[in-house]
Amino acid sequence: MSREESREFQGVGVSAGRVIGPVRRMPEPLAAPADGAPLPEGTTAESEAERLGEATAAVAAGLKARAAAATGDAQAVLKATALMAGDRTLLKSAIALVQSGTSAESAIWEAADAVATQLGALGGYMAERATDVLDVRARIVAQLRGVPAPGIPDSDEPFVLAAVDLAPADTATLDPSKVLALVTSEGGPQSHTAIIARSLGLPAVVAAAGTGSLVDGELLFVDGITGQVVQNPGPAERDLALAYTQRQPLPDFDGRGRLADGTAVPLLANVGSGVDAQAAAAAGAEGVGLLRTEFCFLGRDAEPTAEEQVEAYRAVFEAFAGKKVVVRTLDAGADKPLPFLTDTSEPNPALGVRGYRTDATVPGVLARQLAAIAEAAKQTAAEVWVMAPMISTPAEAADFDAMVREAGLSTAGVMVEVPSAAVLAEPILGACDFASIGTNDLTQYTMAADRQLGTLAAFNDPWQPAVLHLVQATVRGAQAAGNKPVGVCGEAAADPALAVVLVGLGVATLSMNKRALPAVARVLGSVDPEKAQRLARLALGASHAAEARSLVRAELPELELFGL
Repeated sequence: MSREESREFQGVGVSAGRVIGPVRRMPEPLAAPADGAPLPEGTTAESEAERLGEATAAVAAGLKARAAAATGDAQAVLKATALMAGDRTLLKSAIALVQSGTSAESAIWEAADAVATQLGALGGYMAERATDVLDVRARIVAQLRGVPAPGIPDSDEPFVLAAVDLAPADTATLDPSKVLALVTSEGGPQSHTAIIARSLGLPAVVAAAGTGSLVDGELLFVDGITGQVVQNPGPAERDLALAYTQRQPLPDFDGRGRLADGTAVPLLANVGSGVDAQAAAAAGAEGVGLLRTEFCFLGRDAEPTAEEQVEAYRAVFEAFAGKKVVVRTLDAGADKPLPFLTDTSEPNPALGVRGYRTDATVPGVLARQLAAIAEAAKQTAAEVWVMAPMISTPAEAADFDAMVREAGLSTAGVMVEVPSAAVLAEPILGACDFASIGTNDLTQYTMAADRQLGTLAAFNDPWQPAVLHLVQATVRGAQAAGNKPVGVCGEAAADPALAVVLVGLGVATLSMNKRALPAVARVLGSVDPEKAQRLARLALGASHAAEARSLVRAELPELELFGL
């Protein structure tokens, strides 16, 4: 193909980096079994049902084993997929079909198709779970056939992985030594693909329409900063990729986030287990800004015991003795349904009973969790703060604060994820001690855009000026309520340029995946408070996200120097 025949695709850059490499597409999905195929000759319904049960259990066990070996976001993704593989409703539906004379392959295929269709019709988070169901279905059928499950293609040389989107279990097990970059034609900035790419440091572009036509072996330029993808790249792209390879290495984070004038900006870590916490502490994190407590609950049919919870929380607290650990209480619902707590039949789970709201429908779980957190805190030297997700009103904030005090904990806060919480930050912060902004949910709720939809990816950008105005409103409300501290624990905090804007808006602490610490620390250290405030004003005054990002990045030469 000549340079004149080169094609460009525009997507959304979700993980920085500029690389060129041969493309490899995800393999074609498993061929569907014959519709309603009968029981194989010489078998009985009982033996076929047993075979199906064994295959399903093997897939679930395999995913759980991979989850146990993973950490961070990858672990959470794999646990959720393993939970789907072990779903009793799915297996029960498939076995009913087997007992009516259908083969195991056809039965699980048909049963999973029905579940995926139902989830897809619900939209939002539940539509994303449909992808998980179909991924699990393929793995079960592959187990039944005795063939490898669909997954990342094998290659002797490093390659750019292209796909429509990636199944969570595949995304969570990418090998960065083989995969140079990721390109998907669907997905969004907060999809599994984007989150795992950032945690692995892989350049990635999502929602790049038209890339489904790429052919294995073609050279591809991927710019995870601008979202540009170029088939058959020319001299300009080669120069950019070469410059990226010659970027200066980032110095290690020294454990002290600060601006150029010495103003402290503590850089914390988002973690989901004791193993995560130990890794974050080793990376220099100054504390934990978000402990996702779902890791205790996912993959279970019943609520974990008090002893199990205490042990799990204590492992995190011990890794940060003498430092702040902010615990988010159970954020169940929407994309994290739990059989003993949530109602999966809700017509719109993203706007339903999730997070703190579950305490109204299933009272007691939250109080027991707070008691376990308090007990674990007593056994360690960590400074434990607790916050509730999905707080929308001052009354909810006051109720949660009272529950925290009753449990014997001293510091209660709220997640600002719903626009109403930002607008009413003053009375909400008047009822508790601190706020942490979850930019992922705040962005999708502000822009009314499902964060998993590739077609809406441009809306789901934390650089959206409307979102930044709500961050500013939260900080101002917190100041009016007695200078209560406001942090950010969404993916926005891991973007070095956006981190400068957030600090300029008055955000006191930033929490991120441990890999982002050196980059954020270095860029923050290159600006003083006045420049951070000036860049924040530039972003607030922009008319759209791309303009805000461009204006701010142009003022931060450190980004180009370090390939950020």
